Amino acid sequence: MELKDRIKYAKRALDGIALGDCFGQSFFVPDEIASERIKKREILNKSWHFTDDTVMAIGIYHILKKYGKIDQDALASIFAKNYALDWHRGYGGTAHSILRSIGEGQNWRDAASEAFDGMGSMGNGGAMRVAPIGAYFADDLDKVLYYARASAEVTHAHMEGIVGAMAVAIASALILNKKLGRYFGEGETFLRDVADQLPESDTKYKILSAVSIKKESNIDFVVSILGNGIKLTAQDTVPFCLWCVAYFYISVEEALWMAVSALGDRDTICAIVGGMVSLFADELPQQWLRYMEQPENSIFLNTENY
Repeated sequence: MELKDRIKYAKRALDGIALGDCFGQSFFVPDEIASERIKKREILNKSWHFTDDTVMAIGIYHILKKYGKIDQDALASIFAKNYALDWHRGYGGTAHSILRSIGEGQNWRDAASEAFDGMGSMGNGGAMRVAPIGAYFADDLDKVLYYARASAEVTHAHMEGIVGAMAVAIASALILNKKLGRYFGEGETFLRDVADQLPESDTKYKILSAVSIKKESNIDFVVSILGNGIKLTAQDTVPFCLWCVAYFYISVEEALWMAVSALGDRDTICAIVGGMVSLFADELPQQWLRYMEQPENSIFLNTENY
């Protein structure tokens, strides 16, 4: 794959993350109101803003564009600097602590490994931002896995958080390869192919449990098995996202409506799904793009900051 194509696909994944993030964030209202809007397919008729999901994905995109790989020290620096530019973006409590510590000069390895009494974070933060890596290295799955892991380790020292990122990166690569005619799996096959690339973990086994859940299944049943991100962990978030992509990848809108219908961690679920399905789409939904905050117009893509 030529460099210009790598950058193009990584940017498409970033735009998909931002779109999903903005869309999902617009549904953070009481569940009964959100459910009624979802039933009516009613989008919010005003500006949609992205969260930390997109801000951190911007950091990954910037590092890929600058270095052609994931430089962990540089990525940690960008995460901390973008956090300092605007920390009111929905960062979780652990992220606040880790990114502040990095910004104050602590080595990212120490900051990440100290989380949760030394266990490290198993959160979904590594997964929410990783689709550009799957897109950039789609022609080399070994590199996808290597750099997805590297990107997650900067903030997530727990294996589950790392595996969540690896899973989404591999899935992103497979979806792009499907678009390019290099991969043909979908549904159950797609889920198995992703799981086969992963280390032994709860997240992997949860993805495999998605294999038996049919496309027509009731959303409440799907959530009861796979989760909806409400626990903010990789294993409670990533399997549902992959199930959405396995069966609804053809349409960005349908995939995101299905994703948000799980409620739970709406912005992150939709950001993860959006990053993946955007890689199969010919274009992103124009009406939705008019409402969303654009990454390229934000302070976070201003390279003068680095």
